[in-house]
Amino acid sequence: MYYAILFSSGEVQNMLKRFGADISKALLAKRKRLEMYTKSSLKTSNQKIEHVWKTQQEQRLKLNNEYSQQFQALFEQWEADVHKTEEQEEKLTNMFRQQQKVFQQARVVQNHRLKTIKQLYEQFLKNMQDLEKNQENLLSSAQNELRKEMAMLQKKILMDTQQQEMASVRKSLQSMLF
Repeated sequence: MYYAILFSSGEVQNMLKRFGADISKALLAKRKRLEMYTKSSLKTSNQKIEHVWKTQQEQRLKLNNEYSQQFQALFEQWEADVHKTEEQEEKLTNMFRQQQKVFQQARVVQNHRLKTIKQLYEQFLKNMQDLEKNQENLLSSAQNELRKEMAMLQKKILMDTQQQEMASVRKSLQSMLF
């Protein structure tokens, strides 16, 4: 109350206006500083976020490129391996076909040789049978001739013996007679 007495109501109002204006200015200044700090903080945060995002993006891109190159190299090797496998498969198929032809030709040759062997064996058996018949005939013929010769020899021996005996008898008779 003491103050109220000293100051008049106009002065108090003036003081209140000035005090209000000072508070408004102070609030406005604080608000501007807060806005500045907020903008500055947002700007710094955005820069940090943008830097982190760029760093992450660069790292992702680098990692992606690394693995893309490795995958690309592996896929190229895989494709080359598949191509080589296909070529080897084709070569093996061709070799198999050639071997099949060789085996078929060998089978034909073996069948032909088997037929030739069979024919030769049959001819051999026939010739052996013919030879046996011929030998039997020759043996029989030779035996017959031998029998004839033996018979002739026996006759001859018998005749010679008879002649010798006769000669001997003649000599004996002659010696007795003369």
